[in-house]
Amino acid sequence: MHTGMFFLKLFVSGLAVGCLYALIALGFVLIFKATGVLNIAQGEIIMISAFICYFLVVKFHMPFLVSVLLTIIIAGLLGILTERLILRPMMGEPLFAVIMITIGLSIFLRSMAGISFGYNNLTFPSPFPDEVINLGGVILSYAQVWIMVSTAVLIGVFFIFFKYSRMGLAMRGTADDQDTALLMGISVKRIFAIIWGLSFVTAAIAGVFLGNTMVINIALTNVAINAFPAIILGGLDSIPGAIIGGLAIGVIENISGGYLDQVIGGGVKDVAPFAFMFLVLMIRPYGLFGKKEIERV
Repeated sequence: MHTGMFFLKLFVSGLAVGCLYALIALGFVLIFKATGVLNIAQGEIIMISAFICYFLVVKFHMPFLVSVLLTIIIAGLLGILTERLILRPMMGEPLFAVIMITIGLSIFLRSMAGISFGYNNLTFPSPFPDEVINLGGVILSYAQVWIMVSTAVLIGVFFIFFKYSRMGLAMRGTADDQDTALLMGISVKRIFAIIWGLSFVTAAIAGVFLGNTMVINIALTNVAINAFPAIILGGLDSIPGAIIGGLAIGVIENISGGYLDQVIGGGVKDVAPFAFMFLVLMIRPYGLFGKKEIERV
């Protein structure tokens, strides 16, 4: 195979993987930017959303798009309830205690998912055609194309929402300075609930696509761990950084695996994103787009 075409195939398929990482990273960053909390249970929401969509399609025989919409609504409501019932009572408590709560939530959700959905591997009846799309020699599945298109549309919607809508401006103001937002009459508690809902929605969309490209089981939560290099690389408090970091990590993972796995014998694809993250952090400890904190002594 021609070297240039092989690289292009790895690059484009890496973008499809990177789109999923970008969605997952976006969910993490939305919560962290507004509240300073790293939600450890984000991976469980991805996994549960994949299960919910699967059962809506297979057990209740609902159309795929209807199932996706219901899954998104359920995830959004779950995010709002999580903030209202679990995180809001912890306001004012040490940050470490809040993060421990999300770890406990992660363990609880994983256990409940196993009890409710089982521990077997499930294969999603993909709604996408089995044929592939040939773009000048680059072969892509319909699922990959829809992942990239849907991610691009979602990012565009988020951009318009945050930049032009009243609620989006209130969210940006709350993320920048909560005290000033309160003085301006913004309900910070309401904003927090909506942000948690939006974060869970992005996790649900990622979960639906992952369910169509991988087997659905409890281990699906581990994909969130693979997205951590994207979060750290872009900067924990940067939404554009989460998107760019996700795309970059997907491409790095795919290219390194494509070239080095066949030489070393495997495993490079899993390690390369973390190795690249370490190299970047040695130069920019706050990530490529993160804000540097300056403390005056």
